[in-house]
Amino acid sequence: MSASDRPLVISAPEPRTLDLIFTEPQKHRLFKDYDVHETTAEAVGQLPAETLNRCRYIVGQPPLSRDLLDRMQNLRCIFNVESNLINNMPYDVLFARGIHVVTTGAVFAQPVAEIGLGFALCLVRGIIDADLAFREGRELWGGDGNAAARLLAGGRIGIIGFGDLGRALCGLLAGFRADIVVHDPWLPDSLLHDAGVTPCGLPELLESSDMVFVVAAVTSENRGFLNRDAFVRMKPGAGLILLSRADVVDFDDLMEAVASGHIVAASDVFPEEPLPADHPVRTLPGFLRSAHRAGAMDVAFKQMGDMVLDDMDLIDRDLPPIRCKRAERETVSRMRSRPVETN
Repeated sequence: MSASDRPLVISAPEPRTLDLIFTEPQKHRLFKDYDVHETTAEAVGQLPAETLNRCRYIVGQPPLSRDLLDRMQNLRCIFNVESNLINNMPYDVLFARGIHVVTTGAVFAQPVAEIGLGFALCLVRGIIDADLAFREGRELWGGDGNAAARLLAGGRIGIIGFGDLGRALCGLLAGFRADIVVHDPWLPDSLLHDAGVTPCGLPELLESSDMVFVVAAVTSENRGFLNRDAFVRMKPGAGLILLSRADVVDFDDLMEAVASGHIVAASDVFPEEPLPADHPVRTLPGFLRSAHRAGAMDVAFKQMGDMVLDDMDLIDRDLPPIRCKRAERETVSRMRSRPVETN
């Protein structure tokens, strides 16, 4: 089959690459079944008219104007492998034309949930501080080293947001026999009950939880909604673990709450990434830091390749994509997460 007979794929997945997303066998299959045109996100609009017109799939999230979409009459699906839906294309036009916009973000749910559980155990048992003390010869033995330790089991755990990551967390937390309460204004209570968790208003969740996981996406409605007032509501000594995006919290207020000793916290995400060398959070006691590495595992990236190829095959057979998560017309324009710059 010649290149002109194969469906054309425009590949612009930056900051990711095809080698990151696909195994060698997957990449071989991609180039065998499709005519792949590799370019950059900014260069998509300058591609030849014939290339744009033949394009069936886009891998990436390049900026697309209405005029550009008018020149892409055979486009069937945009595979967003960066997973943050940003406002750089006319989603109303895409939906009106029946063009799918899908994301592969579900691949990160399990690895992020696992590191989140690790953060929680570190916070309640002081694992990292105890290790550092041991290295420096300051260790406290036995009960002397557990003055501030608590159990995760049997307590109340709050989860803010209940998408793929929230559900993955629940699976890991099941063995701790905890009372899990969830706040997600975009979901009906019945769905939460079916998942085995208790729906909860945000004030009650903050006031009653021993550990709070923040896994909500950034939207036009919730930027900075976890602020000083929210942190003051939390129980003294409670923990807050930020796993989604830093823009859902007022980060200065979070640092203030930790510095005061009222709560402890852990975060995999920050207002600036990479974080400036002199940022005060770097040396803040009671704050566990991770350099946006929770989901960045090769096993997760390679799952993206499987999902993309499977859904391309389905669409080629006039079936809807199943493996990837489809953007919804009611919510896609409300997403406000910033694109990642590194993998």
